[in-house]
Amino acid sequence: MTTTTVPQRDPALVTGLEALAELPLANPAIAEQKLADFLDGLLASPPVAATLMALLEQARFPLSFVAEELAKRYQRQPLPLSVEEETALQRVIAGWERMEKGYALCARLQQPEPDNPQFTTLIATIVHRCLYYSGMTIFEHFRARREVPAGLWQDLHGYYATAEEWQVTNTPVNDALENDLQATHCSAAYLAVQLIEIAGPYGCSIRDLNLIRRWASMWAPLVSVHPLDNDYEIPPYVIELLKDLPLHPSGAAENIGDDARRLDMSRLGLQISHMVSQLHQRLTPSQLGLGEDTSGHVIRLLERLSRPWTQSASPRRFRRFASQDSARVAMSLPAIHFFVGGREFIQPDSTEAYSRKEFEALYTFRDRVGPGEPLAINPKANYETEDWAVINHSANGFRLSRGCAGTRIAHGQLVAVCPHDGERFLLGHAIWLMEEEEKSVVVGISVLPGIPTAVAARVQAGEGGQHERFVRGFMLTAVPAINEEGSLVLPSGTYQPSRILEIQGEGGSMLVRMKNMRIRGTDFDRVTYEPV
Repeated sequence: MTTTTVPQRDPALVTGLEALAELPLANPAIAEQKLADFLDGLLASPPVAATLMALLEQARFPLSFVAEELAKRYQRQPLPLSVEEETALQRVIAGWERMEKGYALCARLQQPEPDNPQFTTLIATIVHRCLYYSGMTIFEHFRARREVPAGLWQDLHGYYATAEEWQVTNTPVNDALENDLQATHCSAAYLAVQLIEIAGPYGCSIRDLNLIRRWASMWAPLVSVHPLDNDYEIPPYVIELLKDLPLHPSGAAENIGDDARRLDMSRLGLQISHMVSQLHQRLTPSQLGLGEDTSGHVIRLLERLSRPWTQSASPRRFRRFASQDSARVAMSLPAIHFFVGGREFIQPDSTEAYSRKEFEALYTFRDRVGPGEPLAINPKANYETEDWAVINHSANGFRLSRGCAGTRIAHGQLVAVCPHDGERFLLGHAIWLMEEEEKSVVVGISVLPGIPTAVAARVQAGEGGQHERFVRGFMLTAVPAINEEGSLVLPSGTYQPSRILEIQGEGGSMLVRMKNMRIRGTDFDRVTYEPV
């Protein structure tokens, strides 16, 4: 990174570098607190611009490390977040905001140096860092499945407008934190956040979201930003620098003004097509710099991204209808099984209903499981549903909303939904999840195809082997109209190709062989099967 000359004997520089070198990175929580105190000190009593810039650059790596460690506490957790998870999130966001303010302060303190040939690079670097950390604040909300607060998109647009004003949008900048092999620029830092947003981050797993961020940072230089020419046809999507919105359909924009910008994504579309072609030719994702995931997973994700990242509208399979009704939702496997089947789950073979530990407890206490606890051979079901408001619905799903009070729900979790005018529960899973600023939770439910029936399932014992206990499961009928064959919904980890299952249902017992995995959820597997 090129900066103005820092006095080598500057006490603030020496003291600051020593403090950063002594951070206890083996204990990220303590290191984060010390970094927070260090940055707060810089903001309260800033040194000269060159020293401030050098210290901020030195703080980038340890801050990134501790932020990633703290993010593990909340990035795969159900919503709403617990107090501990919320605290970790706010600490990470505060760290990004301190860096953003630090670089913005550095820009204000920087004196013009017309005789310095590297001054343009210095200004471009400062603005790039402001864009980067403003973008990281937005990305952290995506990673925690939290609604982006008002004002953050406008802050990002403001930094980009500054880059345009100073004519440094495409000035090469080094960023070893993201890529030490090639230079980047302000426009790329700005566009990477836009690419992540239009990829639908609230509908992505954390695994996919991290891949999307990696690719967005890597390929953002392929996208270019242009003002709208007077004779240029209004594009389908625009960015308006004076509005608190990301890239959005131009049809929703009224009185598009001089602040509007269009994106040229043609080169990005060619890059995605090239990557998919290379993967089909047996090159691995790691060879192409796309990560360590399997080729099949990377191909599917790239094909999904090809539409939003080329600004092609993705047609909806089914029309959505707005609603002001409510729906009953069950969210634990026992509760779902009870409401779908209409009765409590009981082991079909009573002789195998108890484990050795349970049998010893029965033998010891006879009619009691423990001292003072009455024995419940067939415990009475006590399951409840929650009422969620229906925002909209379609033939294959629901968009639901609920206040913060209630059971926590995770992305990819199995649920059962009964519409207000329905008589039976449908199985679905959470494919889109976000916590709003007022702490209410919004979830998108994709209904699993077929009418569900509650069953009991267990792996068939080998010759002379001991039977396992039955577990709760579901059978879904085939839906020929949409080419969906019958399937099983089982607890996570049950699936193995060609594994034989014994299924007990209202129609009696049957043996089936598992075929293909169709959906791997957070707590369930949906698999196809064939009778044995």
